[in-house]
Amino acid sequence: MNTPFQKASEWIDAENAQDPNIEIDQNTEYPKELLYSNRMYEKLMQFAPEASEEVKIAAKAQHICRWKVARESYPMDRVGYLKWREELKKFHARTTAEILEKAGYDQTFIDRVSFLIEKKLLKKDAETQLLEDVICLVFLDYYLEPFVQKHDEEKLKNIIKKTWDKMSDNGHQEALKIKYSEENLNLIKASLGL
Repeated sequence: MNTPFQKASEWIDAENAQDPNIEIDQNTEYPKELLYSNRMYEKLMQFAPEASEEVKIAAKAQHICRWKVARESYPMDRVGYLKWREELKKFHARTTAEILEKAGYDQTFIDRVSFLIEKKLLKKDAETQLLEDVICLVFLDYYLEPFVQKHDEEKLKNIIKKTWDKMSDNGHQEALKIKYSEENLNLIKASLGL
């Protein structure tokens, strides 16, 4: 019989597998948010294999069904972007809470996962910080290169600096272990004054 964690993981994957957006990784096509979810979980297991079940689920569900809340449905300015991001956090937390209830988790567990997905008390709550570290590590490892291709150097330096500022010291140490292209490593060093 499947545990609540196994059920929840399978159902999160099933939701994310419906993403119509496709991303290619090592010559294989994946639904975009399923690939992101897998990367989040794998990075968490590399970085903090002792993480609680709540963090494990929050990592897998970080972008659950993200394609259902279109960026274009909000004003295309900074305020619209921030509002979209806030609504996404709530949407991801609600969607995950429904799955967790169905899987048999109690309300305390569900509330904690929602708290983590909504990134509450960043820098103050150790598990929220852990989740943020993993988010940043996944960005740096898998998504920095596409950003480099789309943005100018000053914007990239700003993005890298903001990413770095969100991370803990342990996150920084782990980020420096990632195998970057020489160009991206130089960009990171320039952004951080290293």
